[in-house]
Amino acid sequence: MAFQTLTILLSVVAALRVASGAIIKRVACPDGVNTATNAACCPLFAIRDDIQQNLFDNGECGEDVHESLRLTFHDAIGIGSNGGGGADGSIIIFSDIETNFHANLGIDEIVEEQKPFIARHNITPGDFIQFAGAVGVSNCPGAPRLNFFLGRPAATAPAPDLTVPEPFDTVDTILARFADAGQFSIVEVVWLLISHTIAAADHVDPTIPGTPFDSTPELFDTQFFVETQLRGTLFPGTGGNQGEVESPLRGEMRLQSDSELARDSRTACEWQSFVNNQAKLQNRFQAVMLKLSTLGHNTDDMVDCSDVIPIPPPFTGQATFPAGLSHADVEQACATVAFPTLASDPGPATSVAPVPPS
Repeated sequence: MAFQTLTILLSVVAALRVASGAIIKRVACPDGVNTATNAACCPLFAIRDDIQQNLFDNGECGEDVHESLRLTFHDAIGIGSNGGGGADGSIIIFSDIETNFHANLGIDEIVEEQKPFIARHNITPGDFIQFAGAVGVSNCPGAPRLNFFLGRPAATAPAPDLTVPEPFDTVDTILARFADAGQFSIVEVVWLLISHTIAAADHVDPTIPGTPFDSTPELFDTQFFVETQLRGTLFPGTGGNQGEVESPLRGEMRLQSDSELARDSRTACEWQSFVNNQAKLQNRFQAVMLKLSTLGHNTDDMVDCSDVIPIPPPFTGQATFPAGLSHADVEQACATVAFPTLASDPGPATSVAPVPPS
């Protein structure tokens, strides 16, 4: 009996080793340099290297990364009960239509920057948008390694207008739009807004282009969730623009939608849960971006090329209150959990520098 049990255990171990070997087996790519889990992914290495050097300034987490991530959302969210193909590249294929939608103000710049890359590589616009977004995010310390699935056919029609939520929309409107687009739950809406940790605005208030949404736009960290929860004071240049409200720091912008989602009873506790929780930030963003990036598609019909995406550099810092601010400046919104205890940065209050243009 003991011998029989041992034989069974050895068989199981052998089977697991075979399965493990099958999972990690890689193929050599024709370039003689790279390997991939699927030969169909091999052409992506050349595209990756091209955009890293010529779109993202040799791997920086800068303006073009921010805009490429924004484009992944603006393309994919164009789906719902009124039509649209989701993450299909329609915003590039039909750019003369979609970039004129009010919610897509300013998106034409990154669209025009990406078009030449698509023209010189054998890749559909839908695949390129999501691939560029995933590669770009990998340049930001603290980011998760995003998944990328290959195989989006080219869009055949533009997305309908009014599919992209705007900063002045109510929380009810925003939640309803996400539910219609892809059955995104309330907490998943918060997860998508993790993207604002590396975001900046050029057109919400055109008098102050490159204004970041938190004090560390070059880091994929939890600082955004700290600073949106602080009581703010107006800084010069706001001008009462629609979609923009009081900011907690001079030189920083807070969107009306972010401010309200941080304080709404349905989303406030999930919002607060990301403060100083880097592991959750990474895990949830990776999960929700996979869902967003494949809207309108079935991953069973696509090729998983996630191993082509670089591993982002780590971030080991801690969230803090900006200099001159403390727990007393928190506008507590979660009714069931106290705001985490954080240290304050030393020194007097300072201004947040704008994100330089690419």
